[in-house]
Amino acid sequence: MRQKEVPEATDTQVNKTIYERKQRMNIIIPMAGIGSRMRPHTLTVPKPLLHVAGKPIVQRLVEDIAKVVSEPLNEIAFIIGPNEQFFGKEIQAHLLEVAKKLGAKGSICVQEEALGTAHAIYQAKQVLVGNVIVAFADTLFRADFKLDASVDGTIWVKEVEDPRAFGVVQLNDEGTIVDFVEKPENPISNLAIIGIYYFKDGAAVLKEIQHLLDNKIMEKGEYQLTNVLDSLKDQGSKFVPGKVIEWWDCGNKNATVNTNQRVLANSTDEKLIADSVKQENSEIIEPCYIGENVELKNAKIGPYVSIGDNTVIEDSVIENTIIYTHTYIKNAHLVNSMIGNHVKFDGKATELSISDYSTQID
Repeated sequence: MRQKEVPEATDTQVNKTIYERKQRMNIIIPMAGIGSRMRPHTLTVPKPLLHVAGKPIVQRLVEDIAKVVSEPLNEIAFIIGPNEQFFGKEIQAHLLEVAKKLGAKGSICVQEEALGTAHAIYQAKQVLVGNVIVAFADTLFRADFKLDASVDGTIWVKEVEDPRAFGVVQLNDEGTIVDFVEKPENPISNLAIIGIYYFKDGAAVLKEIQHLLDNKIMEKGEYQLTNVLDSLKDQGSKFVPGKVIEWWDCGNKNATVNTNQRVLANSTDEKLIADSVKQENSEIIEPCYIGENVELKNAKIGPYVSIGDNTVIEDSVIENTIIYTHTYIKNAHLVNSMIGNHVKFDGKATELSISDYSTQID
């Protein structure tokens, strides 16, 4: 029997597919950094996979973005580093599952060398088409606006006291962005770019990044996204600020513990305490996140504490602290601390930062 031939796609069908893809939202999440300021916790886990209020930072980030866009999600591309042991199959599978739960296709792209923000985004060039959001995975935010997909681009910003450590934007009287400056010595404004961007035309962004790469246009040895933004602005693209209510950094231990506090304080629609938690002569002062099969004995927990699955806490007071999974804490009064997975600690310290598989007994 003659096999039935499959007809080739017509130009009309191809154009329709491209059009539909442009109408949906693509997201690029650069997360290839090693997170050196978060050591010792990032010696075993990439920073975006560290948990805040029971979820990985990167998962909370893409969920927050999904809340402010009106278009359905098409693809989420995660930009990871070249270290296969650090970004192994289990972590990659988790990232793909995060995308799947939001109804999007997930993809993994590798940045072989750290050559700047524009270079990182370029690794996901297959999704730089139509509506694109770029979000660097070391920050979380709280916002009460919906994304305006009619403008050429939106740059999320937050007023800060000292903008010299950030990229900043300058606005005109109409509220349009007229200048971008990376870490200015003499700041032109106090509106810091928080690392989240919306572009209506991803292909235009790709073209400008390609121009940087082809002509080796670098600043301090890196290809910078701010140069891309400047070029697009000069060509007539209109960028507006997307102001957030709160911006939570996860760059170091203290910042991450504070972010955990703020996320817990604003988690009104999440179930934070598992039904399987076992309490014996213990008190929980909410808000707290407490995972599955946690045991509390003669303990006072909270407020603003996150405890991972299968952890046991005895004869202790824990406040404003993150404790990960399969950990045992006894005789401690911990404040502003971060304790890794599979840790055993018995002692009187009040502020700690202990990595996975550590044992410390006084």
